[in-house]
Amino acid sequence: MKNPNDRHFTDRQAKSASAKKALLERFKSRPGPDDPVMVQRRAEREAIAAARLAREAEKEEARREAERLAAIERAAREEAERIAEAEREAIRKAEQAKRDAERPRRVLLEAVQYMEMRVAGKGRR
Repeated sequence: MKNPNDRHFTDRQAKSASAKKALLERFKSRPGPDDPVMVQRRAEREAIAAARLAREAEKEEARREAERLAAIERAAREEAERIAEAEREAIRKAEQAKRDAERPRRVLLEAVQYMEMRVAGKGRR
């Protein structure tokens, strides 16, 4: 499809050259790196980046503190479990010692009861 305004190659070539020239002028008219507006924008970006780094450092510190507290809680819980296990073991040993101490008495009592029964049994015949 032909454009009625662009009838010749030279017209298209001239328009292309003028577009390139306009683009170059637009690029040249941009403020340089030492322009006050550009300096202010750069300072704002640097301030934002510094604030971001500070927030990330705070988050990291909070994470480390949470991990430290969790480790302390875990250690305290493990220590409490160890103490409870030691107490259960001590109770078990005390009960075993009590049973062991009562055993000879019980055996002696059973022997006495057996002898009484035997003696009582001989008298009945």
